Amino acid sequence: MCPILDRIARPPLWRVYDGEVTYLRPPDTRDWLHWAELRAESRAFLEPWEPTWPKDALARDAFRRRLSRYSRDARDDEGYAFLLFRKNDDRLLGGLNLSNVTRGIRQSCSIGYWVGQRYARNGYMSDAVHTAVAFSFDQLRMHRIEAGCVPSNLASAGLLRKSGFHDEGLARQYLNINGRWHDHLLFAMLASDPRP
Repeated sequence: MCPILDRIARPPLWRVYDGEVTYLRPPDTRDWLHWAELRAESRAFLEPWEPTWPKDALARDAFRRRLSRYSRDARDDEGYAFLLFRKNDDRLLGGLNLSNVTRGIRQSCSIGYWVGQRYARNGYMSDAVHTAVAFSFDQLRMHRIEAGCVPSNLASAGLLRKSGFHDEGLARQYLNINGRWHDHLLFAMLASDPRP
């Protein structure tokens, strides 16, 4: 076995991770209504950057299935899903996922995120990304965190650069977003890179 893997302690499945003004925690069934309301009111804002929403995207049963998948991924050390909350009033702001966790010779994961339209451009997601980066490197012992965004998503590209991610190129027709294959700008941060 790889020596670094011997030192990895799996994080608890339920824990709060604090940023400066926000915190991340895994979602649970009690979050459904606030999550569905925030996603519904932000739908037009989010759809251009996300996979096509299924018809039951905001239904309680779909949320429960999502939670079941998140729990399985965390248990199997394959991914970690969080909701983002504001500290001063526990308001739900958005979500953040660490997916495609790969161990062994890669020690990497991918980061993805979304924020409700009314909370965009207030620094909340920047705070959340910094928290997730610390969690990924310090607790998950990742070597590399990868991210991608559609080139026209200037806000996301700016957030990644501001958070210390480096541009690594363009992947043609990388992901199917909102029903169409889109090119993506690729970004990455290494554990050895300076953190802002």
